[in-house]
Order: sequence, then C-alpha cells, then structure tokens
Amino acid sequence: MTGTAPRSTSSPPSGAAVHVLQVAHLHGDAYTAEVRGHRLVVDQPTGAGGTDTAPTPVELFAASLATCVAFYAGSYLARHHRERDGLRVRAEFEMASDRPTRVRSVRLTVTPPPGLSEQSRRALLAVASHCTVHNTLRRPPEIETVLKA
Repeated sequence: MTGTAPRSTSSPPSGAAVHVLQVAHLHGDAYTAEVRGHRLVVDQPTGAGGTDTAPTPVELFAASLATCVAFYAGSYLARHHRERDGLRVRAEFEMASDRPTRVRSVRLTVTPPPGLSEQSRRALLAVASHCTVHNTLRRPPEIETVLKA
C-alpha cells in the first residue's frame, strides 16, 4: 500500500506507533482489508445477503482473539522448551439479543499439548488469558469514526 496514513485529530502518546490498514469494497457485501501487504476478505452468509465467500467481520473478531490466545500460549510453550504440536484454541461466541448489535459472550477452550504438568497448565492459561486482544477488550480503546471531506 502506498500513500499517507490519515492523521488522527488526537495525537498518540509520545513514541506510540500508528498502525494503518485499508478496507475497500470488493463486491456485494464483500470487502478486502489490506494489512502490511496481506489481504483479508470478509463477506456475509447468503442468508444475510452476502455470497459467503469469506468469514464475517464478527467471525474474524473471534478469530483474532483465539489466534492471539494461541500465539501467547505457543510463546509460553517455546519459552519453556515445550513442543507446540497439539496446541489448539476453540472459540465459541454468542450474539446479544438486545441492542446495540454486538457479541454478548466468547468462550475460548485451550487444548495444550499432551504431557504438561498441572502447574504448567495453570501458567499457560494465565499467560494466554492476558494476550493483547484480551487486554484490549478489558480496557477498550477510544474509537473515533470520521467521514472524509
């Protein structure tokens, strides 16, 4: 991607990096997100008017949390010279039934590799429960949406 990143009306804390991604319409209800040269596609299921060519944004939200948990759990295992083979994270989420539309709950089930002691299992869970996405959800960021002139 080229071009200049839009400037926020408030400046980030001194030394904070501003990360930029770009989303563009693809077709119908499908959109692409360009992130550091990577391309992600989102769509809606056919029952919701889409063509079901990709996950929904909300599914990617849950996937973001689950993969962050997996990354932190994997990093814990690597630091302790343990294999990551068999490490899995399952995410289940439910939508709220009231307004505004949002995810009501997420349940993450971490399956560690076999052979971990009970102490290592507890430590892995503690580390995984404090991944960056977890921390962000616990202390939500300020969100500003503006319309370009």
